[in-house]
Amino acid sequence: MKPPPGRRLVPAYLVTGGRAAPADRRAAGYDRLAILTRSDSTPSDRFGQEHHRLWRLLRPGPLTLVECAAHLRLPVSAAVFLAADLVESGHLHIRPPVPPAQRIDRTLVERLLVGLRALH
Repeated sequence: MKPPPGRRLVPAYLVTGGRAAPADRRAAGYDRLAILTRSDSTPSDRFGQEHHRLWRLLRPGPLTLVECAAHLRLPVSAAVFLAADLVESGHLHIRPPVPPAQRIDRTLVERLLVGLRALH
């Protein structure tokens, strides 16, 4: 039976290998906006097709965990399992999200502008 258009052939819960939690306990704290980058080592055949898809997805450059989940058409929770497996094996690197920008003190900017004008 062919799945309807847009539906996954393999249910997302099978991607986790039937696990209730990732092997790496730190993965439970992965932020959805954490940034994933790949290492140069190719995952072995012990990893599933979805792991390899995630690793290949990062070839052009870093993506957030939530972006990876969207590209793979998986729930973020399932993408956490894949990322945790690959981070633990050294095939991916994860870093915290970029912090939000802080407001700049307006007086500092005004003093800088006055100083730049004085250079003319």
